[in-house]
Amino acid sequence: MKYTFPDEINERAKTLVDLCRARQVRLSTIESCTGGLLSGCLTDIAGSSDVLDRGFVTYSNEAKHEEVGVSSKSLDKFGAVSDTVAMEMCAGALTRTGIGAAASLTGIAGPGGATESKPVGLVYIGIATSQCAPVAHRYVFTGDRQEVRTAAVIEALELLTAAVGAIE
Repeated sequence: MKYTFPDEINERAKTLVDLCRARQVRLSTIESCTGGLLSGCLTDIAGSSDVLDRGFVTYSNEAKHEEVGVSSKSLDKFGAVSDTVAMEMCAGALTRTGIGAAASLTGIAGPGGATESKPVGLVYIGIATSQCAPVAHRYVFTGDRQEVRTAAVIEALELLTAAVGAIE
């Protein structure tokens, strides 16, 4: 049985792939709470190998540190679900791969794992390009685990499209 992404995701992913191809920008995804959904929706688009360089699923703190160089100090001080870690995730991918743009996602999809200061639905999306320092965007999505993850992927696609569009 083939998994089918919602039309909204397919359309946004195709727009991003087409834009990256036109601008000759290669992408990397670094995912925690979405577990590869962002790279999965991109690879669902025929010809995405022209633009998607690699995807990291860095679910554990160790993976974030080992695969993309997130500092242990940042993980200890701020936790995996933080703007600092989201920025370090995408910055590390840029440094290690030499690609043009990266998006990272780290959050709490639920139903467990929340704290008073970090509720279910909290997601940080980091964006970095070869021409722009990493930035992190904070969201608190509503819904069940799948709805939170889907909303995070949609936002990441939008943010990446805007960032690639700004590359000269």
